[in-house]
Amino acid sequence: MTSDNKKMQWIAHAALTAFSIACAVPFLLLILSSVSSEQAILKHGYSFFPKEFSLSAYHYLWDNWRSLGRAYGITVLITIVGTTVSLAMTSMLAYPISRRDLPWRNFWAFFVFFTLLFNGGLVPAYLIYTKLFVIKNTIWALIVPGLLMNGFNVLLVRTFFITSVPPALIEAANIDGCGEVKAFYKIVLPLSLPIMATIGLLQSILYWNDWFNGMTYVTDSKLFSIQNILNRMITEIQFLSSDPNMSTSASETIAQLPSATVRMAIAVVGVLPILVAYPFFQKYFVKGITIGAVK
Repeated sequence: MTSDNKKMQWIAHAALTAFSIACAVPFLLLILSSVSSEQAILKHGYSFFPKEFSLSAYHYLWDNWRSLGRAYGITVLITIVGTTVSLAMTSMLAYPISRRDLPWRNFWAFFVFFTLLFNGGLVPAYLIYTKLFVIKNTIWALIVPGLLMNGFNVLLVRTFFITSVPPALIEAANIDGCGEVKAFYKIVLPLSLPIMATIGLLQSILYWNDWFNGMTYVTDSKLFSIQNILNRMITEIQFLSSDPNMSTSASETIAQLPSATVRMAIAVVGVLPILVAYPFFQKYFVKGITIGAVK
C-alpha cells in the first residue's frame, strides 16, 4: 500500500469516526437529559454534565406501567405481524416482476413505481380503511395501512433478485421438476437473506415508530401503541400544566411533574429496542442495501 493510499485511508477513517461521534452525541445528550432534574434543565438547559441527578421522569413512567406494558405488547405484536406479512407481500410482488418471461412485466413495474410519485391522499385512504375494510378501532388499523405502502422496497427487492439470483439456477430447478412457488421458497428466498433482513429492519422501524395510524384510526386507549401512549402522556402533562381552572394545590402538584425530562425519558424508552436490535441486522443491512441498490 502506497503512502497516498494510507493517507486516504486515514482520512476516510477519521471522517467516519467523526460522523459516528456526531450520530452518537444526540443519543448521549438524550439519555443524560432524561436523568437530570426538571429544575436543572429549566434553569441551566440541556447539558452533557447534569447539574442534578434525578430519576423522577422514569418514576413517572413506572407509575403508568400498566398502560405502558399493554402498549409495549401491542407495539411488539404489530411490529412482528406487520413486518412478517409485509416481507411476504413485498417479496411475492417483487419476484414476478423480476422475471423476464412475465407478461406485461414493464407495466406492473411501472405500476409499482407510479405509487412512489402519486397517492390518493389521506381522505380517500381514511374512507377506504374505515368504510370498506372496517378496521377502525381494531388491531388491524395499526397493521394493514403499512403493509405495502412503500414501492421503493418492492423495487429494491426486485433489483436484488435480478442481480443476485441467476436465471439459470431457476431454469435448472424447473427442468428438475420444481415449480415456480417451490423455486421461490427453496431457492430464491434463501439466496436473498441480506435484502430480506434489510427490508425487514426498515419495516420494523416503520411499525415501531408509527404513531400516525394510531392517531387516525384508533380512539380506544386499549389499542394504543407505545408511541401513541407516550405522546398522550406528554399531551396530558401539557394540558394539565396550562389549565387555568386548576386549583392552587393541584396546580402546584402538576407543576412538579417532570414534563421536559419526561420527553427525554419517553424518547429513550421508544428508541432503545431499535438500538438493541440493529447490531444483529447490521451486516445484512449493509450488504442488502449495496447489492439491492445496484441499477
